[in-house]
Amino acid sequence: MLEQLQAMQLLIKRSKRIVLFSGAGVSTNSGIPDFRSAKGLFVAEQGYHYSPEQIVSHSFYRQFPKVFFEFYFDKLVHRQAKPNVAHRFAQWLETFGKEVTVVTQNIDGLHQQAGSTNVLELHGSVWRNTCTQCAQTYDLNELTLDQDGIPRCIKDGAIVKPDVVLYEESLDEAVLTKAIQAIASADLMIIAGTSLVVYPAAGLVNYFSGEKIIVVNQTAVPIQRKDVLTIQQEMGAFFKELMEIT
Repeated sequence: MLEQLQAMQLLIKRSKRIVLFSGAGVSTNSGIPDFRSAKGLFVAEQGYHYSPEQIVSHSFYRQFPKVFFEFYFDKLVHRQAKPNVAHRFAQWLETFGKEVTVVTQNIDGLHQQAGSTNVLELHGSVWRNTCTQCAQTYDLNELTLDQDGIPRCIKDGAIVKPDVVLYEESLDEAVLTKAIQAIASADLMIIAGTSLVVYPAAGLVNYFSGEKIIVVNQTAVPIQRKDVLTIQQEMGAFFKELMEIT
């Protein structure tokens, strides 16, 4: 582990522009499980059991808003979660004068809470919500729910939809473009807590042409490149150790 820590220290030291690409594994130490590990729900009116991926889809949201929001608020919204050492690591890099961009698949807002100044949220955020009729925006804590637990606009009563990218929806083109630009111009790319299997986000690594990609993950990540340093460690302990010895 010491050899890996020293290698990462050196790479960070000689890099000016760094991208941290983070996935669900970064937030598990904050008490946020990957929603895909949930059991799903049985919808009585359909007599059918839906998987988490089916529930968190645009068509399900449109067809069964009550069930969608029941699952959403139970499994995807974690108001009390706090940043952990993996989130603080990204902010810590900025203290060395590095130009750091966080590209995250997470929707929890914990990178911003940890103090990172440049965060690109590929899948949106639970903290932003927009009326589907008048486009009035609401913070998560400003939402008003009706008797079915569905967020409603206080102006027109329309559904207030989370600014979260659901299955069957496209990523925000502006965010995606910024992510590509950041990765393409980075000297160092650190990938943490993601298996890199969800596209189009997983394809972003192909835009990197810098010195090294560091993958910090407890399980092996299917990435076939010669410029990859793989660190199979518990990321919380690894980042904590790195921050302490640097």
